[in-house]
Amino acid sequence: MRSRNLPDWLKVRIPSGDNYRHIRSLLHTNKVKSVCEEARCPNIAECYGRGVATFLILGDVCSRRCRYCNIPTGTPRGLDIDEPQKIAEIVQALHLNYVVITSVTRDDLPDLGGGQFYRTVVEIRKRIPECKIEILTPDFQGETSVLKSVLKSSPYIFNHNIEVVQKLFPQARSNGSYERSLRVLQQAKRWTPIIKSGLMVGLGETEGQILETIHDLRSVGVSVLTIGQYLQPRRDLSEVKKFYTHEEFERIKFEALNMGFSHVFSGPLVRSSYHAGDMVRHNLNQV
Repeated sequence: MRSRNLPDWLKVRIPSGDNYRHIRSLLHTNKVKSVCEEARCPNIAECYGRGVATFLILGDVCSRRCRYCNIPTGTPRGLDIDEPQKIAEIVQALHLNYVVITSVTRDDLPDLGGGQFYRTVVEIRKRIPECKIEILTPDFQGETSVLKSVLKSSPYIFNHNIEVVQKLFPQARSNGSYERSLRVLQQAKRWTPIIKSGLMVGLGETEGQILETIHDLRSVGVSVLTIGQYLQPRRDLSEVKKFYTHEEFERIKFEALNMGFSHVFSGPLVRSSYHAGDMVRHNLNQV
């Protein structure tokens, strides 16, 4: 979406600076992907500038076609078995104490990509034992055995985004399932104490539907919630139906906190991993 079509509160600075160039060069040299670049995140300048990146594993082609995502879809190409080690080396080189690992969906793989998540977490821990790791996973087709094997790596936070309200799933996430995503979050709570999810707004949902979705997330054990404005990354993807104001995001946050969430990050530029590392300062083990 062109910046001139955006409200002033959604305009961001052009990426630049030494940290931005250093991280971008390090990722490209090692052929490691970040969701920051692949998904055209509006916060890339700020996050790279602070020395933070969200790593994208399992390639850069997704086996599903969601109507809001900039990542290419089609038939994924193989699997880089050295990827976990390369990411761990970059984490070590950048002296990171908090890392987010996410992925494309890989319905084509026998283990649905779960093994690569596990290996990546383990490799990072080998080099930086004190590093806290958040994993943001697909739904793994609801396969409990895959989810359980991933969570044996003991991530600090398990994250799976609901993304949109239930009514919009058929058009926005045609290969996904609202109920299945809720089950994944509920099952993850058995093995990981801190459960997180994220919601985009601006695709045509009502405020009542937003609050219903937030209530559903809380009912399955989600305690950390992110809510952000959807921005159309390409012309062939879903159009923005509404730009929410800061005041509306604050109102939604107030309602979510009243439902019992321990942490709610709600704002126009909030994304699932935006300022994720800041939560290390909070006593999340009590949620």
